[in-house]
Amino acid sequence: MSRFSLSDLASLIALRAKAGADRSYTKSLLDKGPAHAARKFGEEAIEAVIAAVEGDASSLTNEAADVLYHLLVVLQTRSVPLQNVIDELERRTAMSGLEEKAARPA
Repeated sequence: MSRFSLSDLASLIALRAKAGADRSYTKSLLDKGPAHAARKFGEEAIEAVIAAVEGDASSLTNEAADVLYHLLVVLQTRSVPLQNVIDELERRTAMSGLEEKAARPA
């Protein structure tokens, strides 16, 4: 049995980008453009922070799912493949977090 992954979700978002906005919430978000998608992502991130602070694990789980979905929508609006983000995370984890931060340009 295969597990659902962020790559699966990114592929689904790309597929729904080709659907009609009347049939797809994802398409309606994409049609409103990057600024709208980014605001939605920000709203969901704030809701996740609130759930984390309140210690509500169920709410945090739901909000985290919303954050990941909306982040992938933002990436789709700017044609940034999820694999680019994965590659960057892989590059960063090749060294300690402190070393990685020190290596970043000022």
